[in-house]
Amino acid sequence: MVKTHSRCNLACRYCYLYEGPDDSWRTRPATLSPAVRAHLAARIAEHAATHRLPALSLVLHGGEPLLSGAAPLVALAREVRAAVPGRCAVRATVQTNGTLLTSRAAATLAEGGITVGLSLDGGRAAHNTSRTDHAGRPSWPAASRAARLLAEEQPGAYAGILTVVDPRTDPVDVYTSLLALRPPAIDLLLPHGNWTSPPPQRTADPGRTPYGDWLCAVFDVWWRAPRRATRVRLFEECLALLLGLPAGTESLGLDPFTAVVVETDGSIEQVDSLKSAYDGAAATGLDVRHHSFDEALRHPGVAARQRGPAALCATCRACPLLTVCGGGHYAHRWRSGHGFANPSVYCADLQRFIRHVAAALDRAAGRPRPDRPPRPATAQGGTP
Repeated sequence: MVKTHSRCNLACRYCYLYEGPDDSWRTRPATLSPAVRAHLAARIAEHAATHRLPALSLVLHGGEPLLSGAAPLVALAREVRAAVPGRCAVRATVQTNGTLLTSRAAATLAEGGITVGLSLDGGRAAHNTSRTDHAGRPSWPAASRAARLLAEEQPGAYAGILTVVDPRTDPVDVYTSLLALRPPAIDLLLPHGNWTSPPPQRTADPGRTPYGDWLCAVFDVWWRAPRRATRVRLFEECLALLLGLPAGTESLGLDPFTAVVVETDGSIEQVDSLKSAYDGAAATGLDVRHHSFDEALRHPGVAARQRGPAALCATCRACPLLTVCGGGHYAHRWRSGHGFANPSVYCADLQRFIRHVAAALDRAAGRPRPDRPPRPATAQGGTP
């Protein structure tokens, strides 16, 4: 993940990056310098060659990447592709709020082999009231135009929509409204909160699971539809894990997380979500000028996320949903004074969601189990 621009033209009220405890973005340059770009491409090529990678993902992020225009993004992707071994495919994606996406920019990105992911909170203006610019003006008119533009003019470059779950909204309305924007995929994310800074609407009552209930309602509509109108990553990966298959997600499962961030000054950091925990949580002290990505993999903070169950607390290790939940998102486990060795702040919500999906899978397979909780395929070596 490369921070191609460290500033944003929006001021979303829930933004963990600009509204959270880590303000390191303030001291970083707005964009990548030519020297940092060259070092970055060389380090990616070095890693691809060392590990004989058949493919890698290059996520162009921010801030808002399109603040610097589409052409520099294409140039960066081209520079990386030219540097890596010829057998290594570079799958480039830009994640944008869509407000600066024009027909010309979309065409430039598509021609440069870059797909476009949009960040929206739903398919209606009312769902996006927290996504405003710095003057408080709504971003929805421009963002919705971007979604329609991609669907109509560049469907092959339309990667999908990323949506942050808000349990105050009607889940079915949010989902069906997003379908109207014709995304090939939807990524549903829980807001970045933790035990020290709990997410909105979360209560101490384990019997209340507003986020789990929201996800279950959307899952039912998606699961029962006569045809799949879109992919929903969280749902597909939960099903895969329940069937004992791997799933490359940060939100569920025990697979080692394999992403690293390069900031505009060349710093190598852990993923941004950690910045929601405390100031400096994502820092490694490494940079692309002097350090390889293998050195980043050996950093204690990164290595902790490669240890599987050994990195989890005793509560998680004893849970029958361990191999599916995986402790939830790493950033959501933080508790000041106790580190990350805790269950997710969304533990009850995740249990509610996973059990609901497992029950639907059992019914589809003709295995109703109303009286006992589902066990993932690999939890104790048996079958579901």
